[in-house]
Amino acid sequence: MARTGGSTRTDGVYQVLRADILGGRLVPGERLKFPELCTRYDTSVGVAREALTKLAAEGFVVTKPHQGYVVRPLSHEDLAELTQARVEIESMVLRLAVQDGDMQWEAGAVAAHHVLERTAFRRPDDPDRPSDEWSAAHAAFHSALLSGCRNQRLLATARALRHEAELYLQWSVSFGNEPDRDLVGEHRTILDAVVERDADRAVALIREHIAHTAQLLISCASDEPNRIVGPLA
Repeated sequence: MARTGGSTRTDGVYQVLRADILGGRLVPGERLKFPELCTRYDTSVGVAREALTKLAAEGFVVTKPHQGYVVRPLSHEDLAELTQARVEIESMVLRLAVQDGDMQWEAGAVAAHHVLERTAFRRPDDPDRPSDEWSAAHAAFHSALLSGCRNQRLLATARALRHEAELYLQWSVSFGNEPDRDLVGEHRTILDAVVERDADRAVALIREHIAHTAQLLISCASDEPNRIVGPLA
């Protein structure tokens, strides 16, 4: 990874590390040792530490006593808390986006959905998980929906929670395989409500979308399942 400039080099290592976590090449709970990271990504300890600090801020890695940095472990308790927070905060942010978003925001959401619909869902080498390209398009679509919100603090919080949820999404073998679920249709219906500026319907749909996905993701956590609290109970 031959890059020049400290920040540019850190960004490069961060992007590849993040992709490896989301792509399943670094698994939940795996220790991230500096000697191995430096060899794998052809970088220095300082750059690797800066990249891990950014990933920790987004919830992709955590620090543990006597272990250092590890890929965030998956647990039912964590998923329950994460889902409750996402349902409440993301629905609030989407309501504000629908109310305050301008024509440019609306066009951005439509364009992001266009890319999502035309991106292959399956990974050729691992058909049980979404492709890296689809995951990026999916994240971009939901980010575009929320971007009309003018409250930057709420927007940043909603996006941070979405980042954390992506790790669960990547490790769910059932996501996208449910015979009775129309994932493409869900995204289209959410977009239609947004374009029609129907805030109540958009909020109801996004809450249902998040809750439905969370019920599937419960299968990818390794601990004993806890009851999903709040709107998923």
